[in-house]
Amino acid sequence: MEQLHMGEIETRFADLIWQREPISSGELVQLADKELGWKKSTTYTVLKRLCERGIFRNEGGTVTSCMSREAFFAARSVNFVDHSFHGSLPAFLTAFTSKKKLSQPEIEALRELIDSQEGD
Repeated sequence: MEQLHMGEIETRFADLIWQREPISSGELVQLADKELGWKKSTTYTVLKRLCERGIFRNEGGTVTSCMSREAFFAARSVNFVDHSFHGSLPAFLTAFTSKKKLSQPEIEALRELIDSQEGD
């Protein structure tokens, strides 16, 4: 789903909102100027785009999220695995670990995760 894509700059902007929400659109304009060097028009253009994607809403001059940062990245991860690996988590992990070896703590955390899912 394309609407769950954000580039690096959009993600930095989204983080400004997630870290401070609810935030007034005026305060967001000032923050984006300070943190990203954006003009008011750029801030509103990017905010509108992210609102159209259903990630944020701007109602009555107050900006809030429609989904948390964690929910956004979880959904984006699921979409990535679905699109790139036909929904196969084992295929994703095989590709991932072919380039990056897992540490022992990571392996243990994955085992715990698998064990917790077996009861479902």
